[in-house]
Amino acid sequence: MGKFLDSVDVKALRFAIGFPVLLAAAFALSAVLLRPDLPDPLAVQWNDGGGINFAPFAAYVGVGAAMIIAAGWLVLLQAVPVSRPTVMRRIMMGAGLTLSLFVTTVLAAGLVGQAGEADARESHVDFIVLSTGSGAALALGVIMGFVFKADQQWTPEDDRALQQALELELDPELATDSIRLWVHARSSVFVMIGIASLFPASLIAIAVPWLGALLVAAAILGAAFLFARVTADRSGLRVFVAGILRVVDVPAEAISAAAPADVRAADYGGWGYRNHGGTAAVLVSSGPAVVVRKTDGHRLAVSGGNTDSAARLAEVLTRIAARARKDGRSPSEGEGDA
Repeated sequence: MGKFLDSVDVKALRFAIGFPVLLAAAFALSAVLLRPDLPDPLAVQWNDGGGINFAPFAAYVGVGAAMIIAAGWLVLLQAVPVSRPTVMRRIMMGAGLTLSLFVTTVLAAGLVGQAGEADARESHVDFIVLSTGSGAALALGVIMGFVFKADQQWTPEDDRALQQALELELDPELATDSIRLWVHARSSVFVMIGIASLFPASLIAIAVPWLGALLVAAAILGAAFLFARVTADRSGLRVFVAGILRVVDVPAEAISAAAPADVRAADYGGWGYRNHGGTAAVLVSSGPAVVVRKTDGHRLAVSGGNTDSAARLAEVLTRIAARARKDGRSPSEGEGDA
């Protein structure tokens, strides 16, 4: 997958795939809106006297939408490979836009020409729609050929990657001052939650389906809060309950010490996020954790997964706290300067 993405212009690929599909969808929607004014069947071929070949409405719209997508993909995708010459890619992008818009114009002109007719044999292609749409398709294709940036572009993602590379080059220890880990309750806890919720919910759903579904949703929500994402880097410690809800954000300069410990969740108020008095905790189970002492005297306990990851987290927190004090960001030092 990585080799494929390196060989194509991803933005051009998204446009080449998405534009014909959206154009076909717009054509189908317009046809449905015109449906009450159209005869049945619809003419698909005309001569000077009117329609001579016919097709059902669904076939006209379905085949027409497929033609728009096929024509757009056939040409637009030729502009996607970065190995091709820049001029060729620009020409293909403009030609693909023109072709897909032209096919849509022809199909739309056929529909508009039959609107209000009781018999498709008396209809003709609407030349106003055909000429106007064809001119717009050609003009927009030319504009696309000029504005399409076929050269590789520098993106904000590249800026961030360069910044990270420079920071790592200037400070090789940066990589060791960061840790990200997921912690969760034991599997037996989730089995217990499933048994305690799914079985009663199945019985309740027989009489009140919505109440059974509500019980299952509550169980899933409760199980999600027994997951936590822990992130520690030079900015500090952050903990996200269920992976998305941030409940702990401790700056590095506010950390006094951190040490691994084997804790009992009951000693901190139970599982999940707890905050009472001067102690806070995010524990998904009893066992390995990291106890953090803050410079204001408060304490924080965070589940560490296993013994090794808890020790690693404590080590990183101790190091970033020491670095913050060394850089002169200690709150006590700041008060002394004031």
